[in-house]
Amino acid sequence: MEGTARSSLPLGDLLNSRRRRTYVGRQGERELVRAALESAEPQWSVLYVHGPGGIGKTALLDVLAETAAEAGASVVRLDGRRIAPSSSAVLDALRDTVEVSDVGVIARGMERLCILIDTYEALAPIDEWMRTQLLPRLPATALTVIAARTPPGPQWRADTAWGELLRVVSLRNLTPGECREYLRTVAVPPPLHERMCQVTHGHPLALSLLADVASRGGEVTADPLTPDLLGVLMRRFLDAVPSPRHRRALEVCALARVTTETLLRDVLALDDAHEVFAWLRQLSFVDAGPEGLFPHDMARDVLDADLRWRDLDTYTQVFHRVWRHLRDRLTSSTGREQQRLIFDLKFVFRNLPGVLSPVDWQSWGHHYPEPARAQDRETIIGLARSHEGAESAALAAAWFARQPDGFYIVRRPDGAPRGFFGLIELSRASADDLAADPGAAAAWNFARTQSPPREGETITQTRFVIDDDAYQDPSPTMNAIPIITMQRYLCTPALSWDFVTLAEPDRWNEYFAVADLPRAGGADFEVGARRYGLFAHDFRRVPVDAWLEQITERALSDNPAAPPPPAPELLVLSQPEFERAVRQALHDWHRPDLLRRNPLLRTRVVCDQGGAESAVAALDSLLRDAVDALADDPRDDKLVRAVDRTYLRPATTQEAAAHVLGVPFSTYRRHLTQGVAQIVSWLWDREVYGSTDTRGGVRDRGHPE
Repeated sequence: MEGTARSSLPLGDLLNSRRRRTYVGRQGERELVRAALESAEPQWSVLYVHGPGGIGKTALLDVLAETAAEAGASVVRLDGRRIAPSSSAVLDALRDTVEVSDVGVIARGMERLCILIDTYEALAPIDEWMRTQLLPRLPATALTVIAARTPPGPQWRADTAWGELLRVVSLRNLTPGECREYLRTVAVPPPLHERMCQVTHGHPLALSLLADVASRGGEVTADPLTPDLLGVLMRRFLDAVPSPRHRRALEVCALARVTTETLLRDVLALDDAHEVFAWLRQLSFVDAGPEGLFPHDMARDVLDADLRWRDLDTYTQVFHRVWRHLRDRLTSSTGREQQRLIFDLKFVFRNLPGVLSPVDWQSWGHHYPEPARAQDRETIIGLARSHEGAESAALAAAWFARQPDGFYIVRRPDGAPRGFFGLIELSRASADDLAADPGAAAAWNFARTQSPPREGETITQTRFVIDDDAYQDPSPTMNAIPIITMQRYLCTPALSWDFVTLAEPDRWNEYFAVADLPRAGGADFEVGARRYGLFAHDFRRVPVDAWLEQITERALSDNPAAPPPPAPELLVLSQPEFERAVRQALHDWHRPDLLRRNPLLRTRVVCDQGGAESAVAALDSLLRDAVDALADDPRDDKLVRAVDRTYLRPATTQEAAAHVLGVPFSTYRRHLTQGVAQIVSWLWDREVYGSTDTRGGVRDRGHPE
């Protein structure tokens, strides 16, 4: 029956049904049109939406056409790609649906007329006629939606009569939530969602292309911007490039954080860069800000990846020229301008192949660190206590009293503190201060053991790094660290050792090795219950300029010349420690960023998992195996269901989980406790006896022998 009903529908209806089912986002624009259609006297007459190719303008018009039809309006679709840019061609196209006379344009037997014009940039030669002749002939209740790559020309805004009747919307990429909603709708496997959202930046066309690959069973690799995908997106972003000089300017714009005429003039070796700068400025995917021009995120990544894939030699040449321009200006600048240039200098590395970088690129360049003030003392101590415990808070308070000039605050947009970091000079600390802090003592002793500082030389340490939202994961606070440390490298005379202190140091071994700040072997230390590691560089051995050149060459290499990270030693946890770690892993199951902190990742039970793509994936697999083993015994079904609704498919609260399961809360809690205990027991057996344990699944805990 279902097949018969489906086959009786026109193909167009089936296509429209699928579009409605998979369409997400643009809620504001849809509501704006719906409200106008429902109003007897709409507040606007023309909605002008603009954005680069692939941003979803045509798809939005499709949805708006259905909205207008459902509201009883007469819908007229015009496409600039299929109409000659002449008044007669437009009028002929209109006559297919509406009555056109010298007096006006009216719908046939309908109260409301809705005209949707796609690819309006192709009709640019008759824009003035459209604005001054055609649109004024429409009924006062008519609605016109124009979609174009470019925003409306200045004549639209110069005519004050259009002021209240014109709405202009710049279409942007989908939000992460909208991306995930779309991927769920088209049945993309959930483990791919986060990566696909990150790679596409929410660009609708890129997202749909990758979703099509994934939903058909294709592989979405670590670098999914394949040549085929790049070709499609490049054609959408660019109609044509006037000359090789313009293409090179575009490549510079993709690489640099912001592009100015000065940058183009220097990098392209031009006497006058105004013409190419003006060309960049008019591109639909390039925005202008206070600091210069910058492309939309997805366009930037596509342009960057296309050049690297197509011509690596030219990419390297452009990279070096941009890098050199910024580096030359860095030494002649100070203060906030110097910080901005450091942001720009590090930004050019963002897309190079290599290891994970502790950077939140979305907020890069938007948060500048400020020297902490006396009134920030309690905030600093509170953040240290909240994230690292009372002992760390006491150490932060002590160093703030001794060296307050080394502490910096990163603030939220409303001015509230978001995080802080503390940079101390070990070489001007007293012996008592060094002895009182295990972290400072570890750095000082390592420097003295490896290559002692000489009289007058400086040893520095990034001692505290805390972001209130992300702790030491990528964040605006983590972004600020290299800005201040680079300034310190450039401005500190007789700098010898510099140390960076981070918790969970194993995950940063490879990154800092490539950056020539390798792990300080044997210098790990503990404060409270947390372990920290040190990453160190001796600037007497490799000075700042040579260091910058070295890490640049490493980053540009396909195989960065850095020593391999040491194999981590296995942790030997006591049974209570192991149980706490399992319970925490269950709690953090759907948060890979938190699972990365779990001590189970360095235990035998996880490291013995052969073939897992990562320690986090191995832990996820083990947890699922433990739940599956619990489910093998029918008597434990109630325990499995409690674990399922708490951790695998968690309800909003435990009370809600009990309600979903249809049992009293006390019963639910008892089942959950028993289920978790058996999962812990199963994993503990594997930890103690190894993965070849053949004594069966989860051992009975509560069933008679």
